Amino acid sequence: MKNRVFVITGAAGSGKTTVRNYLHERYGMPRVITHTTRPARENEVNGVDYYFETETSFFKRHYLESVTYAGHHYGSSYEGLQSAWHKNPDATIVLDGAGAVTYKQKLGDQAVIIFLRVGNPDELVRRMQTRGDDTTMVAKRVKSQEYARDLQMPRQLVGKAYEIVNTDLAQTKAKIDQIVAKYVD
Repeated sequence: MKNRVFVITGAAGSGKTTVRNYLHERYGMPRVITHTTRPARENEVNGVDYYFETETSFFKRHYLESVTYAGHHYGSSYEGLQSAWHKNPDATIVLDGAGAVTYKQKLGDQAVIIFLRVGNPDELVRRMQTRGDDTTMVAKRVKSQEYARDLQMPRQLVGKAYEIVNTDLAQTKAKIDQIVAKYVD
């Protein structure tokens, strides 16, 4: 059986974590735990939501991809991917657009890319605020080059990724189910 990773990407607030959690709950896909130097949110747990790293410890890992976003480092390690595949040949990960491109380039058909989009950027801001993101961080994120980039599917993924407009969760889940059915026996 071939190992695959379902990569969920899109702008902040597009529903990436919700879709990742759905894949985990519905299909038993383990989450690839990624690393970050950003502070944990109130309910986040080290080793469950992320590996929360220091500026020093972050650079001691072996990354498949890494990025600096809104002043913090994020990355997914080869070890994290292998750990997830030991649990299930199908895993899931949330990445920014650049990370999704890297996964597709390095893993080819093993990476199934799902790009989430929300029609109105104001909705993305509302979602970030509703989930408890710091208002100052939301403002900084919305003004970032990375945020603007992730509002559209990266050109390197056009024709190689699935795109879902995530405005209705039930419809999004149905579309996710259709995609997964193409790959999972």
